[in-house]
Amino acid sequence: MGGASRNERQRRQQAARQRLAAAGITPKKSGLAGANRTSVILVAIVLVIAVAVGVGVWLSRTPTAPVAANYPVALDGTVIAAGQTNAPITIDVYEDYLCPVCERFETTYGPQLATALNEGKIKVNYHSTSILDRYSKPAGYSTLAANAGMCAVPAGIWPAFHKELYDTQPAEGGAGFTAAQLVEKGKALGATGDWEACVTGNQNAAAITAATNQAAANPALQTNGQFGTPTVAINGQKIDLSNGNWFKEALRQG
Repeated sequence: MGGASRNERQRRQQAARQRLAAAGITPKKSGLAGANRTSVILVAIVLVIAVAVGVGVWLSRTPTAPVAANYPVALDGTVIAAGQTNAPITIDVYEDYLCPVCERFETTYGPQLATALNEGKIKVNYHSTSILDRYSKPAGYSTLAANAGMCAVPAGIWPAFHKELYDTQPAEGGAGFTAAQLVEKGKALGATGDWEACVTGNQNAAAITAATNQAAANPALQTNGQFGTPTVAINGQKIDLSNGNWFKEALRQG
């Protein structure tokens, strides 16, 4: 997953540069003695590493064990609504099945979300988006996978299928799963009804594109004017995922 790793490094490095710029730290040019110049460079490197670690700490947390899903799931347009409708906390997750950071989010927080869903503490709206369509060969895997995720709801396999797509996530820039492969994954999980026709027909593609464009144009979901995945909001308020305690804090407030 070299391409995905490079993208993650670039995102962290860019965030680190932005934090350093905001702090007023700029590279020195000439006029420093060799020892002083070396010291400045070393300090800058340490600061960059510290900022990058702070921004991405939640990505490296040790994932917890899988949790069996025991909560209702419904389809509302392109949104998969998980949990009891009267739960006190609503979490919106905007995800793309090709997004490597979304995979880390699911690996890290998926079991915690499932536990809280089982206990009726939260409800989660999983928004099917496809911002990375052009990064698969052939293009379009993000939409195809999002459509299959929607099809998994009436097929009765959504929690397991959602996890499966991240557990076996293709690399950015490579070949995504074909419709036939997605069908077989669902069948192995016990998909029922019109599962195969729904997946191969990619019938929700237009709706997924429209929902993606709508989310990307929403300033409340943007960071520095850009929309990306994963984006998470709690009770309508976008949160900073660099705060590794965001979920615990949300449960305390609920």
